[in-house]
This record gives sequence, C-alpha cells and structure tokens, in this order.
Amino acid sequence: MPSNAPIGVFDSGVGGLSVLREMRALLPNESLLYIADSGHVPYGEKSPEFIRERCRVLAELLLAQGAKALVLACNTATVAGVAELRELYPQLPLVGMEPAVKPAAAATQSGVVGVLATTGTLKSAKFAALLDRFASDVRVITQPCPGLVECIEAGELDSLATRQLLQGFVTPLLDQGCDTLILGCTHYPFIKPLLRTLVPDSISLIDTGAAVARQVQRLLAQADLLASGQAQPAQFWSSGDPAAMQRILPLLWGEPGAVRALP
Repeated sequence: MPSNAPIGVFDSGVGGLSVLREMRALLPNESLLYIADSGHVPYGEKSPEFIRERCRVLAELLLAQGAKALVLACNTATVAGVAELRELYPQLPLVGMEPAVKPAAAATQSGVVGVLATTGTLKSAKFAALLDRFASDVRVITQPCPGLVECIEAGELDSLATRQLLQGFVTPLLDQGCDTLILGCTHYPFIKPLLRTLVPDSISLIDTGAAVARQVQRLLAQADLLASGQAQPAQFWSSGDPAAMQRILPLLWGEPGAVRALP
C-alpha cells in the first residue's frame, strides 16, 4: 500500500466530519475519503446486525477507492462493527470511537459526569465496560438525546428547536451536579458553541475527535504509511441526499466540496 493512499472515514451521517476536521488539522498531508451514511441515520435506533452490515458495505467501498486505513467516526458503529472489521482486515490500520469516559473521570471535580449520547451507544455492553473500567470512583449519569442528530444533519446548529431540545437534555444533568459533560456522538461537537450558551463556563465539555486523530497518526507511523507531499482534496459521498450534504458542507467542514451519491 503506498503511503500517499487516502484514509477512509465513515459515519452514520455528517457527524464524523468533526473527526475529519481534527484529522485534517493534525495530518495535513493525508488525503481523505468520507462517506456519510445519511440514508440510514441515526444508527442509534438500528439493530446491531443492521449496523454491522452497513459497516461491511462502507468499508468495502472505501477500500475499493484505495483507502490505506479506516476510521469508524461513529460511536454506535464502533460498538457494533469494529470487532468484525478487525477480523476481516487484520493488517489494516483501523480506528474506532468510544465515549471519553476516562478523561471525563479524570477531569471531574464534583465526582459527577454526564453523558450525552445516542440510545444505541448508551445501551451497549462496550459502554458499560468503559464505565466499569474508568468510572468506578465517579457517578455517571447518562442522557439519551433522540432527535438531536437529525437537527445537526439538517444544519440546524443554533435553531430554536435545537436549543430547546438540547436544553431539555442538559438541564437534568446539571440539576444532579454534573461538572463534566461527555459528547458521546461525533455529531455533537458541532453544537458545542450552542451548548456553551446553556451551561456554566465551569462545565468541562469532552469529546474524542482529537484523540482519534492522534491514534490514526500513531498507527500510520507504525506501519510506515504517513503521507508526505501535498494532500488531494477530500472526497465525499452520501447515501442520503448528496445536495443536502453539499449545502451544509461549508458549515461543518469549513469549505465547499462536491458530494457524490453512494453507489
């Protein structure tokens, strides 16, 4: 595999662009491929079997485009599908997502951590194992956030509807003494500015996008696959409406780009 081959990234929708931005910042020489599976968003309401099938399909599509590494930029997809993909492609650098329980447990002063996530992530055995491993000394309060991913997919990062929805999710966590909030879905960093207006400045907001980018860097370095020279422009596909993703790409990615329909 040539070192200038691209990195393939996928998510249930546009949320993984928050991870892609961290990768672009840390690894500016890397060419990036991104699939938004927006035709099936949100994954949090789907069965593990369905999500595993989508993971296989999307991984195959990215590998067919020459990807040298894969990033599952979705907590729910990682829970359901990363183990199988690692079995299918044992030599492939492959990075998944998981909620930032360890850094949140280290950051809290009150001993109370809140988790904003999809239903699928919160129900998973992997999340329960994270709590057992890293949060035994703190109280963790989980809050499923139905409807929030859909608002972000529509580009409604600061609308009244999104604000009211988010306020309803956050208030119970603050009322119980949380001083640290885990953003347990890759969509949620896009509403961090809105969230900042709803919580005191003393509340820590923690997500894992930068940590994922660093892990990608480590794995590529180990495999001698770090790119040099100029990156190719990022390529985007969507299984939903490509025109809809293209409209909000400047907002979420920071620059325009062409979005193709997923084959």
